[in-house]
Amino acid sequence: MSLNVDNCPRCGKMYQKNPRDLCPSCIKEMDLQYEKCIAHLRANRGIDLQELSEATEVPVRQIIKFIREGRISIINTPNIHYPCEVCGGPIRDQAICDSCRQRLSKEVSNTLEDEKRREELRRQQNQTGFNISERLRDR
Repeated sequence: MSLNVDNCPRCGKMYQKNPRDLCPSCIKEMDLQYEKCIAHLRANRGIDLQELSEATEVPVRQIIKFIREGRISIINTPNIHYPCEVCGGPIRDQAICDSCRQRLSKEVSNTLEDEKRREELRRQQNQTGFNISERLRDR
């Protein structure tokens, strides 16, 4: 029988595992940070990410995490952008920008095409070798 406990990644305290993977005190602290951000955004829709962080004393990284989790909606806040995970350019939705997504898609398709070419070359080499061995056996 296991105790199902872990150490909190934020504070290091031991806690009973839960879906949020944080100890109860860190969960409360994050919820308070979230409430601060929401209240400030409702009152000041024209601010940007840095201003929100300074006003609420919530780290920018945590605010970005709230946005990516879908807890904070930035639909009605035109000045809030967060960095693309690949290039760092400003984006308003998803994890990577359109240009990085297109480049990644192109690289994947190129890799698949290269793999198909390699497989075709292997098949051709195997067929050639097989034909020569057949000829030698027939003699």
